[in-house]
Amino acid sequence: MPALTTYTTQVQPAWVDYNGHLRDAFYLLIFSYATDALMDILGLDSDNREASGHSLFTLELHLNYLHEVKLGTEVEVHTQLIGHDAKRLHLYHSLHRVGEARELAGNEQMLLHVDLAGPRSAPFTAATLAALAAIDAAQTDLPRPALLGRVIGLPARK
Repeated sequence: MPALTTYTTQVQPAWVDYNGHLRDAFYLLIFSYATDALMDILGLDSDNREASGHSLFTLELHLNYLHEVKLGTEVEVHTQLIGHDAKRLHLYHSLHRVGEARELAGNEQMLLHVDLAGPRSAPFTAATLAALAAIDAAQTDLPRPALLGRVIGLPARK
């Protein structure tokens, strides 16, 4: 299985700046919708949240802008599972023009499964762990994203 295509959309007029380019905040909006779609795939949809009182919270994310995206462009998000444990999910979203391989932007995320009554961290259910394991097994041959684990900072002064 290649990376999952989790979200597809057309860049909307309200999402572009004075140069006709997708505004930085809307890259994250698109990636956020892709995360919602992944939650649905994992059985962590709104019905599950209502029944279990559990959800995913974003702990950290990194967003890299690689190529401009203009008004009207049809884009899709590919999602790759990088890793998971009993409570956390590490993933990578990449943004592409529909049907094209070139990455336009990348988004690395660390998510935590949370009991909303606390709120406090909570282990994934057996069903969610099984869904994660199935995706992980299907994606084992995918290369690690080139932008994974990047750190922001200026070089040390000499």
